[in-house]
Amino acid sequence: MAPIGVRLQIEDHHVVIDNGILQVTLSNPEGMVMGIRYNGLDNVLEDRNDETNRGYWDVVWSALDGSGKTGVFEVIRSTSFKVIVETEELVEVSFSRPWDPSLKGKSVPLNIDKRFILLRGCSGFYTYAIYEHMGSQEWQAFSLGETRVAFKLTKDKFRYMAVADDRRRYMPLPDDRQPERGQPLAYPEAVLLVNPVEPEFKGEVDDKYQYTCENRNLKVHGWISNDPSVGFWQITPSDEFRTGGPLKQNLCSHVGPTCLAVFVGAHYAGDDLVPKFGQGEPWKKVFGPVFIYLNSVTDGQDPLTLWDDAKRQMAVETSGWPYSFPASEDFPKSNQRGMVYGKLLVRDRFVNSNDMPINGAYVGLAPLGEVGSWQRECKDYQFWTTTDENGVFSTNNIRTGNYNLYAWVNGFIGDYRNDSSITVTPGCNINVGTLVYEPPRNGPTLWEIGIPDRSAAEFYVPDPNPLFVNKLFLDQPQNKFRQYGLWERYGELYPEGDLIYTIGESDYSKDWFYAQVPRKKEDNSYEGTTWQIKFKLENVKPSATYKLRIALAGASLAELQVRINDRNKARPLFTTGLIGRDNAIPRHGIHGLYWLYNVDVAGSLLLEGDNTFYFTQTRSQSPFQAIMYDYIRLEGPNTGTVV
Repeated sequence: MAPIGVRLQIEDHHVVIDNGILQVTLSNPEGMVMGIRYNGLDNVLEDRNDETNRGYWDVVWSALDGSGKTGVFEVIRSTSFKVIVETEELVEVSFSRPWDPSLKGKSVPLNIDKRFILLRGCSGFYTYAIYEHMGSQEWQAFSLGETRVAFKLTKDKFRYMAVADDRRRYMPLPDDRQPERGQPLAYPEAVLLVNPVEPEFKGEVDDKYQYTCENRNLKVHGWISNDPSVGFWQITPSDEFRTGGPLKQNLCSHVGPTCLAVFVGAHYAGDDLVPKFGQGEPWKKVFGPVFIYLNSVTDGQDPLTLWDDAKRQMAVETSGWPYSFPASEDFPKSNQRGMVYGKLLVRDRFVNSNDMPINGAYVGLAPLGEVGSWQRECKDYQFWTTTDENGVFSTNNIRTGNYNLYAWVNGFIGDYRNDSSITVTPGCNINVGTLVYEPPRNGPTLWEIGIPDRSAAEFYVPDPNPLFVNKLFLDQPQNKFRQYGLWERYGELYPEGDLIYTIGESDYSKDWFYAQVPRKKEDNSYEGTTWQIKFKLENVKPSATYKLRIALAGASLAELQVRINDRNKARPLFTTGLIGRDNAIPRHGIHGLYWLYNVDVAGSLLLEGDNTFYFTQTRSQSPFQAIMYDYIRLEGPNTGTVV
């Protein structure tokens, strides 16, 4: 039997869209998702919440005109409702809210048009929004700290959460985080469950940051109800509208039960990923569409199989991108986009005498900028893909515009950017030919620590304090870094002296702590730490220049100073200065933003035999002022000898 057509019912204060599979109720004209009826559940959303706190778009913004308006959280309440498309096959509705100077200081200076789409026979609905800042001097300067779609599910039903195959579990109740049941830890998001409703959760730490994901892996996540067996999933079929590129980390699902689609956010990056708009600066961007998918199983089937079905649906949505059905002219269809393809090779004559194809290198088109600027780009669109075993790549469905082509390659430091800009036009197929990335290299590797992959995951991550664990991660070495309080373990491992790493003897997976954090002292204050790298050299060339490569996987209000063979020398060989605001360590990240420093080391500073580098992280007002290393390498002078 064919599915029934989509029906639209408009009332004074709400709008109902129904396709016989699910029914979505939205407030009129505000555009809040008040209810979702599906498979015997009158409302999968928490109807004990206010109507503005169930399903909504929101922003966090700050004025940049000196008015003092900062960090304003605003749920987008529209003022106008309009039917865009109404057929039996599809209904698309708009809830818009224009801005004008009379609203200055009262609401974010954006025209916002929220759209909702329901298709015939579809077990879910789509939502997207068009944000616009007009090119008129009357339009206030501001920054956009965050924007997202949030759904709050009924807490009595949705207890099982899945964000990845290795991160899915039954979750505590939001009640367990309340003062009478939970003890806040170093920051409010982390709570020790001391008297939970269900005793099985007693002694665990709940923290939403333990469940964040990188954009490249954040395609589907959500919740399962056992009675009835229903799944609620947020599917993001494309990363093009997210900020910061594939490695940017965002919140997704967490105790609430809450399910998010984050489009702009500063987490794991800081102010670098907060877009700032000048007075009268024109800007328009489409966020989404994202798909809200609901599924179910029949009696007797395992409800946890709903996760597998959600992943299958994610593959369907991804293969259908860009969607053909959104009505907005600001969302280009497939034939209005272009394609760029080619081959990427790596040239490092100290590794291989031939140019090397690398499987899995990341290649992307992002707005015009400097080398590596894509990871801080937060206003426009980005389009990424990976190379195959031959180095071949194809980036499809690119919006029209001018771009640089960027790349980075696991196993090699640095970033690639093509010198020539690329203009994408509707229907174009641009062959950029064979591109060659030459990563920074002056001479042969004398020694190295770590793996150049923009992460500190290969280093030593300690066991958590048994009083502060998330049981999910106890048998997951790959997720051990997500446990709470690991920064405190450094002072326990090194109560007096600091880490000493000896080239040729030490093992970075056991002897190099995953983050250079301050040490906690007996008076509960903190002090900077100095790590030593001890190494031997033969045939030092005093008149030559050696090169020290330091790749950082993250930094938060930190400063790295490097000295050679004299830790007390007043002036360091090198300092980063104060860098970073990614705050990745308390948020259980294994990386933030990537930093690369190339330090000249005069041969006259090196000794025949034993040498020591001293790496001092000087800042210590907070336990979270720290750096994470990605990779360190000392290169000898270039003698012309290659592989």
